[in-house]
Amino acid sequence: MVGKSAKRATARAPKSRRVQVTRPREPASAIIAKRIEEDIVLGRRQPRERLVEQDLCELFQTHRGDVRLALFELEKKGLVGRIPNRGAIVRGLTPREVREIYAVREELEVMAVGSIPLPVAAADIARLEELQRRHSAAIASGDLLTVFYSNLSFHQVIFGLCGNACLIETIDLLAQKVYGIRSYANAFPDVLNRARQDHLDMIKALRNSRREELAALTRRHLLPAPEAYIKDYERRFGKADLKTA
Repeated sequence: MVGKSAKRATARAPKSRRVQVTRPREPASAIIAKRIEEDIVLGRRQPRERLVEQDLCELFQTHRGDVRLALFELEKKGLVGRIPNRGAIVRGLTPREVREIYAVREELEVMAVGSIPLPVAAADIARLEELQRRHSAAIASGDLLTVFYSNLSFHQVIFGLCGNACLIETIDLLAQKVYGIRSYANAFPDVLNRARQDHLDMIKALRNSRREELAALTRRHLLPAPEAYIKDYERRFGKADLKTA
């Protein structure tokens, strides 16, 4: 009797069906913010360029609420500014602001690589090598968006090795503020090739536990982007260092 009851119970139980799990759709405002951010990174939107809400609504086929949320997120990142009676613009950093940000970035990034426990695990080295292969392939194909993202990931992995969450977060926040000047350096093939070689040398220094060499490479690696941006800024707007732009 026990066996028969169990059989009937099993027969009555519904069979499990395979259900396709769909990820929640990304909010429209997040998609818009990412697209505008990528345009800024690639130099498609220039410093001081107006971001007209109506134009963006038409471009993204959406309403002002989504556009305003997107611009608000970009403003928090430091990529967008607001001018009274004019609305949102692509933030144009002055040479002084760029020098100040990069001075702090240099100290924090050198602090991070100086705190990395050595030797570094083989799995972490392999992860960096994979990101660098992606970066090199993107340079070769002229895919500047992948160049940007793979470069960003490469440095996030390196600085993440220090294990200091506050330091990592601060480095990320400062890097965001200068996303808009990346395109100025990436416009020159020799600068991209230098960045590629720097990455290879950083991996080698990590693999061989050469901390001082890694710190020197970190400092050098930061130089091309601000130099290219400041040179272009002064060509366009003169050498007067305005407080805001």
